[in-house]
Amino acid sequence: MTSVEEILRWISGNEALLSGIAALAAIVGVVVSPIGAALRRRAGRRRQRQAAEPVGEPQAVGAASNDATPAQRVVAVLPFDNLSSDPELQYFSDGVSEEIIRRLSRGAQIAVIGRASSFQFRAERKGEAARTLGCSHVLDGSVRRAAGRVRIIAHLVEAASTTTVWSDRYDRDLADVFAVQDDIAENIAAALDRAFRGVATRTTDPEAYDLYLRASPRSFGPEELRAGIGLLEEATKRAPDFADAWGRLAYLRSWLRYYEPYAARTASTARVLDAAARAMATDPRNFDALVARLFVMPPFGRFVETEAALRKAQQAGGEGGQYTGWFLRNLGHVRESLVEDERAYRSDPLNPMSANLVALARMAAGRVEEAIPLFEDIMSRIPDMSFPFANLLRARALLGDWQGVDRLLALTPTRPLREFEDGLHFIRTKRDPTPANLESWRSAFEMRVRETGCVDVSRLVYTAHLGLVDAAYAAALSACLGPRGADDDMMGPDAYRTSLLFQTGMPELRNDLRFPRLCARLGLVEYWMSSGRWPDCADAVPYDFRAECVRVRDVAVESFRF
Repeated sequence: MTSVEEILRWISGNEALLSGIAALAAIVGVVVSPIGAALRRRAGRRRQRQAAEPVGEPQAVGAASNDATPAQRVVAVLPFDNLSSDPELQYFSDGVSEEIIRRLSRGAQIAVIGRASSFQFRAERKGEAARTLGCSHVLDGSVRRAAGRVRIIAHLVEAASTTTVWSDRYDRDLADVFAVQDDIAENIAAALDRAFRGVATRTTDPEAYDLYLRASPRSFGPEELRAGIGLLEEATKRAPDFADAWGRLAYLRSWLRYYEPYAARTASTARVLDAAARAMATDPRNFDALVARLFVMPPFGRFVETEAALRKAQQAGGEGGQYTGWFLRNLGHVRESLVEDERAYRSDPLNPMSANLVALARMAAGRVEEAIPLFEDIMSRIPDMSFPFANLLRARALLGDWQGVDRLLALTPTRPLREFEDGLHFIRTKRDPTPANLESWRSAFEMRVRETGCVDVSRLVYTAHLGLVDAAYAAALSACLGPRGADDDMMGPDAYRTSLLFQTGMPELRNDLRFPRLCARLGLVEYWMSSGRWPDCADAVPYDFRAECVRVRDVAVESFRF
């Protein structure tokens, strides 16, 4: 089944799709793709929680009209209301909800709407969550924290009937909050006829837990990452057995590593792997730690090992799956990448990282117009995030929307492009590909290769796309395909990766018979032949791709040196 057919089948099961799109635009104030705006039921929610009620036994208020089968049940965990006297403790209330999401998605294998989407619905917006997010059940509640005590009230509502399936209230010491979260997750799983497997990975140090909650990334910019790492290093000092803090520390360190000089990456990789090992010693399925181990794999040369690390992160559940499509594109599996990214996006449509990745998948598949609204939405919600701005700039250039490009370029004084700055020369040349401008690109490209002895795959693709295919292959033949460990190396998560080789709208490099040899040097041919999972382009290029790969299979794989 093609990705489009799968998405349309999913849409067809959502009876309120069209009204929901309007609702989401009006209520949340964002631009949403038709696929992401999944609506399954009319909503109506009953939220009764009084902090002053006497403590009682767990109460089953009513039998759920669970017309949804177990496979169709989707839970949205809303941000619990902060009833504490200090409004600054909202982060703690959010943290309680976030941890319940994590435990449900891992311990019970229940489909759970991602945090970034469900947390859009606060206060008066909560009544719209079920209809807008297309979930079958909603968990809501409140948290009151004072001194060393915490009171948590939670209730699970079946959305279609507005029946309360389960509710409970907890008055505990603050150190017991972790056991309460497990208990809530276990009761939800029981209410939905699912087994629950708890994972004892939490600290008993409330201050360490506070530090952990404050270290949740949003923009993934270097400054934000460094601040989060500092908080988590303090948390792990206070609570050396706090597996989730170690896992998140590994994850943030692996992201920051993308912005560090290559000469320093051996040491930074060791720090990532150390934190990941500390997390996995207690929790072998800690998905932050598994994603961190995936991120430190080289961008080319070891694809068999990289795919194995990817599958481990997938199996752990949680947000690790949101990176599946990103890595699949590096293997040439563009169609599968789109399916995976659309799936991750549907489960968390307001998560900026998921939205950015699905937009990139659409671009790679040649559906550039469908990527643009997502990039624009992320820019409006997360102004500090550089990825959507740079990607939107490239998307408008690929469509030839030069007025749109100019509007974006006017924003660069306040929206830095960071590692994407190098792409501006390509955009200018594509906009006006006169002989003089093409020669300027060629000259700068060849001079850089001569001076550094290195070339990034993306520059090869851009050069070929501008019609300079021979120049691209001449450079590839004479240069190293990775960094040299100097200040002018490419930075960022996409540096020296192979995904751009397989962009549908940029076929020039792969349509040349020299392409399989280039892929052999990158380790791709070795992967394709050992796995039998050929890239999408194998049946699209104007030559016998598989036969050429067999012919060059003994070409030495270039090692990524950092």
